[in-house]
Amino acid sequence: MTESVDARPAGGEPIRVMIVDDHELIRRSLALALAAEPDIEVVGEASDGQEAVELADRLMPDVALMDVRMPRQDGIEATKGIKASVPSTRIIMLTVSDEEEDLFEAIKAGATGYLLKDVQINDVPAAVRGVHEGQSLINPAMAAKLISEFANMSRKESERPPQLPVPRLTEREMEVLRLVAKGMNNREIAKQLFISENTVKNHVRNILDKLQLHSRMEAVVYAVRERMLEIT
Repeated sequence: MTESVDARPAGGEPIRVMIVDDHELIRRSLALALAAEPDIEVVGEASDGQEAVELADRLMPDVALMDVRMPRQDGIEATKGIKASVPSTRIIMLTVSDEEEDLFEAIKAGATGYLLKDVQINDVPAAVRGVHEGQSLINPAMAAKLISEFANMSRKESERPPQLPVPRLTEREMEVLRLVAKGMNNREIAKQLFISENTVKNHVRNILDKLQLHSRMEAVVYAVRERMLEIT
């Protein structure tokens, strides 16, 4: 477990990133790619989930790049621990697997993004920035798998009686949420609805505020579970 010396550039706060992977070569590759970016700072590294939770509690990173498969404590459990102690940290899962179970468990645990390890290393900084800005890093193929899992969950819970009153979303907010459920990013949603990206961001922020949730995919999970969205 290592921590970096704080060396923030003048004139702006960099995105503070923690890298968690049990393979040192992968950690080094990610650290080198991110260190080249003036607006990103790698503040620490951990080699397993347990170290990651302890380090996050001290450093409070903005974004964590989290391996799924690790010794002692895997990335799913570490994500739960970090979201419990540092809810503001946005977590991108790193994995060689796009299995539905891993993907679904990662989102349930509080992950904001899901990045396959065969991604081009040069694409990682953009992924970090996107997640830090509130985007959900889920590509359309993965989104389709999530929606399938949500639909199964919805059918299983169709007989469950309502718990608390479900917050009401506006018609436009529901339109935005349906497009989020399809894996669209803010730019794609803006183009689809003929509105600006800032307007989309405002709608997403309002949705999360009303539902008292932290991420877009959590909102989709909630909406399906509460039968606000019908996924077929």
